[in-house]
Amino acid sequence: MNEAATDRLLAAHAGRRRMLDLLMEAPGISVKALASHFPISRVAVLKHVQLLEEAELVITKKRGRTRHLYFNPVPIQLLRDRWTTHYSAFFSERVADLESRVESRAVLEQENKRA
Repeated sequence: MNEAATDRLLAAHAGRRRMLDLLMEAPGISVKALASHFPISRVAVLKHVQLLEEAELVITKKRGRTRHLYFNPVPIQLLRDRWTTHYSAFFSERVADLESRVESRAVLEQENKRA
């Protein structure tokens, strides 16, 4: 996913997020059926779908004159992995340090009790 697509993804408004929810609930839904859930024209819905396609969040398969839409979770997973990998390493180091300190303190307290 390119940076512009990522920017659009992160700035997605509630309507596009709702569209993705509907695609998860009903894989292969048509643009017409998707549009029936919104108080905007089918053309406006199609514009949102095109932005979601550019961000690679929607896969479109055309059968005859009907476009069937499918949610693609891969870009979201890649984004999640990118950020969580970075931050999980940061927190893993701190947790290991904290664990070491707690264990050392417990050992000292045991030694002081014996003395």
